[in-house]
Formats: sequence, C-alpha cells, structure tokens
Amino acid sequence: MWRLARKAAFLRGTPKFRTIQNPYSTQVTRSHNQSPPLPDLALFQWNRFTSSVCVKVPYYPSARFFSSNPYLENEDSQSEKPVIDGFDENPGFSFVESNPRWDLVDNPGEVFPEFVFESEKTGDLADNLVGSSAGNDDDDEGGVLDCGDGNAGKTEKIEDMVQKLEDLLSLLQSSGDAKSLESSLEEMGLVLNEELVVKVLETPFVPGENLIGFFKWVLKNGQFSITKAAIDMLVRAISNEVKTRDAYALWDLVKEVGGKDIGVLSTETLNELLSMFSRLGKGKAAFEVFNKFEDFGCVPDADTYYFTIDALCRRRIFDWACSVSEKMLNAGRLPDSEKVGKIVSHLCKGKKLKDAHAVYLWAKEGKVYPPQSSVNSLISSLCENEKQKGVEVERLKGETDSHSQAEEGAAHEEKENVYLALKMLDDISGEELKHAIKPFSSVTGGLCRIKDFEGAKKLLNRMIEAGPPPGYTIFNTIITGLSKSGEMQEAIDTLKMMEERGLKPDVYTYTVIMSGYVVGGAMEEACKVLDEAKKKHSKLSPATYHTLIRGYCKLEQFDKALDLIGEMKNYGVQPNADEYNKLIRSLCMKALDWRTAEKLLEKMGENGLHLNGKTRSLVRAVKELEEEGLASQDVPTAA
Repeated sequence: MWRLARKAAFLRGTPKFRTIQNPYSTQVTRSHNQSPPLPDLALFQWNRFTSSVCVKVPYYPSARFFSSNPYLENEDSQSEKPVIDGFDENPGFSFVESNPRWDLVDNPGEVFPEFVFESEKTGDLADNLVGSSAGNDDDDEGGVLDCGDGNAGKTEKIEDMVQKLEDLLSLLQSSGDAKSLESSLEEMGLVLNEELVVKVLETPFVPGENLIGFFKWVLKNGQFSITKAAIDMLVRAISNEVKTRDAYALWDLVKEVGGKDIGVLSTETLNELLSMFSRLGKGKAAFEVFNKFEDFGCVPDADTYYFTIDALCRRRIFDWACSVSEKMLNAGRLPDSEKVGKIVSHLCKGKKLKDAHAVYLWAKEGKVYPPQSSVNSLISSLCENEKQKGVEVERLKGETDSHSQAEEGAAHEEKENVYLALKMLDDISGEELKHAIKPFSSVTGGLCRIKDFEGAKKLLNRMIEAGPPPGYTIFNTIITGLSKSGEMQEAIDTLKMMEERGLKPDVYTYTVIMSGYVVGGAMEEACKVLDEAKKKHSKLSPATYHTLIRGYCKLEQFDKALDLIGEMKNYGVQPNADEYNKLIRSLCMKALDWRTAEKLLEKMGENGLHLNGKTRSLVRAVKELEEEGLASQDVPTAA
C-alpha cells in the first residue's frame, strides 16, 4: 500500500511536458547474457515539486529495475525495503554489483537526485497547499508514510492539490481568451500562496498573456498579496521573449501594482521593463517608465538612464534623450564604459554634439573610458563638414533675427567644435595612437575648413614627430585648403615636405595646386605644375586639363585651350562633351569665332560625342549674324 501511494505521488509530481533524454543509452547489439539498458531517466526525473511532495514520502528506486534478469519480480524482496535514517537493513547488498551498467554514471547524485535526499527540505509546496501537516513526524516510521486511517485524509488532499496544480499549469500553457482563463481559474478553487505563484512563474512554455491574466486574477481574488519577488519574477519571465501587446499589458499591470503598494516595485524590476521597451524600440513607453520611478519610490541607477536613452535614440527622439542624459550627469550615475560609448554614439547620430561631449568629459573625470571607436565617432562628428554647418544655421534661425546672424553663430559653433575635437586628441596615447589616423584626419580637415592653417600645420608636425604617421589624405587636405585660400607658397612647401617623407604626390595634389594658380591668373605657374605632373605620372585626369582650359578661356587665350584639348589623348585622357561645350560657348560669346567652333563640332562627331541643342543654336546664331553683316553692329549694341 505504501509503495503505491509513494509511486503515485512521485509520478504526479513530474510535469508531463518535461522529459530528459537518457545520455547514457546507446544503440548497440547485445547478447542474451548482457544486462538490459538502463530505463528512461524520465521515470526518475527530479524537479522542485517532486522534492516538495515527497518530503514525507521519500522515493528510493528499486534495485530490481537494474537487474540483469528482467523477469525477476518479488514484491517482498528484502532489497526493496526503504532505507531508514540513512542505514541499510541489508548491508550485503551492492547496488553497483547487481547492475554491471551502473558504472556508466559518474555521479549518480546528479542523474538520480532521489538518492541524494535532504530530509530538511524547505518550501514544502504540498503542505502549504493542504494547509497544515496532518499528524506528527513521530507517527511515521523512518519518514515513510503510514496510510492508516489517521493519514489517509492528508494523502487524499495532497493528491487532490497535486491534480489541481497540474490542471492549473496545463490551463496556463494552453491558448485562450482572458475571459475563459479567468472563469476557469475561478472554478478550480485554488488556495493562493507564494509557493504556488512561484511554481507558476518557474513553469516554462506559459504564454505571456496567460501569466499576466493569472496575475490579474490573483490581484482581483485578494487571497494573496503580490510581493516584490513575485512581481520581479513575472517581469523577467515575460520580458525575455515578449510581444508588443504583452509588453504594454505588463506595463499596465505593473502600474496597477505600484499604485496600490509603493514599496512592492524595485529599481531592478523597472529596469527590466526599460530594457524590454528598448529592445522593442518603444521610446515613449520607456520614457513613461522612467518618469514613474519617483512615483513608485524607486531611485534610478546607471542602467535606468542607459536603457531610457537607448530606447529614445532608437526612435530618434533625441531631445528627450538629451534631457535624460542631463539628469544622468547631474545624478552622477554613469554606466560602464561600453554603455557610455553607445550613449555617445547615439547622441552623435542625432547631431547632439555638445551633449555627447559632456558625457565624454564626465566619463573621463570618472575614469570610465569609452571604446576608442565611440571617441573617434565623436571627434569626426565635431569636425563635420558643411552639412553640419547647414544644420546649425537652420537651428539658429529661430533664435536670431536675421539669416546673417544665424550664419555667424553657426560659424562660431563650428570653430568651437573643431577645437574641442583637437583637444580630445590629447587623450589618445599608447597603442591606440598608432591607429588613430582617422580622428587626426578629421581634425586636420576641420582646421583647414575654419581656415586655421597654422593649427593644421602644427598638427601635421606633431604627427610627424609623435605619430600617427601622416599619409596622402592629411597632406592633400592641407594643400587643398592652402590652395583655395590663395596661399600658394605654403602649398608648395607642404608639397615638398610630402616628397621629403617619401610620399609621391598624386594627380589630385597637382590638380589642386594648378587650380589655385588658375584662380589667381598665374597660368605660367600652373603650366609648370602641369609639366611636373607629366614627369611623375603617365596618365592624368580630366579635371587636370579642365582646370587649365577654364583658365585660358577666362583669359580668352583660346589657341592654348585648343592645344590642351589636342594634348589630352597623349596622357590617357579622352575629352568629354562638357569640355567641348564650354570651349565652344566661350568661342561664340567672347571671340565670336564660329569657324573654330564648327571645327570643334566636327571633332566631337569623330569622337562619337554630341553637343546639346542650346550650344548648337548659339553657333548657328553667331554665324548668321556675321553673314548678314550685323555682327559688327548689333553685338556691341547688345553689350
């Protein structure tokens, strides 16, 4: 009798949906003399509820399960008597010897935890479900349940509550609407306590909406007060794999619980909600959770600010993110270096450069060093090109009375940002300095853009002395800035410095210098640079010749421009339609030389190029004016 009660209680305590595959079972061919394989380990599965139900009815697997003869069946065998208080009544029996395959198991306590039984098990779920223990421990010999008249009632109650628990878990694991779930829970007649709630939360494969519905029913029932641990387990159980609808339903439930009892919510619980909304990209919901911390009696920590900023930046709500960032700095709650780096990168993407730099400075003071990639991103953003300047102009339009004042304010902010980036370069040292060519290039470009060429040259000399070694990009950036500003001697000196370091100037470098000379009208100097480029490079670019042709047309030296077009093929450059178009228009509008223009049209046809209709009409009009004898009279009048 006691065996049947014990076995039934054990089997009912094992959830049907949890099975363990026997890791020691193998597909082998065995003879008749070999022992049979071990039985499926699912028969001996250990779980939290099994230990609770069987605390007064310990289960010891019979040795005959592992007998080499499967036909041995002896209900009265002495080897099946339970062990009382850790002593075996048959010391001559050896379990390992009776089963040759037992040596496959290295640690029986891990595979069959029923053998490692703790009599002082806490959290007896079955006793809590029944209410109180029926009888005294002295009435049970050796911890074995005596199913007499005194304990029969308790056994029936345990079995009844076990069945209710199984029904409850099966109900929660199924799908259905909220109304049917609530009505089913009412019909079950459960006795609510913390052990039951924890058991439900620990059960896998329960949909989030069912867990939320169960908790709502618990709140409505009033038998059990929600504890801090229970609500934390609920949030963590749902937030791992959550749908958007369940996330908002969970937040509504948490608000309801927190509104009734301020102390029941913790910072960790709310942070889990923030992390959930951040993963879902729900910035406004995360911001609502953040604003509820004070109402729930919780103090935001570093993760609170990080998850809120991350969620807001994912939705590109950068203004709210900056307000949260400011509160984070005022509270002195900075997360770890990786998270600080992500905050800086988020704010840079939103063009909130001042806020991103403030976070960087606070992290630096607190000796929290973000990843170098995030620092490089901030430096590059501070040295943004004209696009960033346009953004600042649009922002300042609403703060000033005129467009000119807005441009002046944007230019002032641009300079400040570049100098902030220049100062950040001082924080790069050691091994990172060797690979920091990108931030140094960004700062060099920024200094040239604000026309601080002295600062750019100082930075260049610093790189030559201490690293990182400057490359083509750095030198070309400085030469371009100097050429555009008309400081041609400085540009030539920089070119020579480039050659001294063993760097061969490319075609772009020569083209930029020629452009600077052409703008100043120094065509002879430009031609010298062209000759130097021909010596160093066998193939030039269309931009190189286009620069010189434009200069000659501007000075109305069309013969030299035509010579350059004829020379282009010798250096691997094919004249395009744009080159012919500009030269033909210049010939017609400035020199009224329609004959040369027609010769260029013929060359275009030979090269497979086609002139646009407007320029063709211009050539035809100039020709007609000269033929009618009106060119010498009407053109000066029109001028």
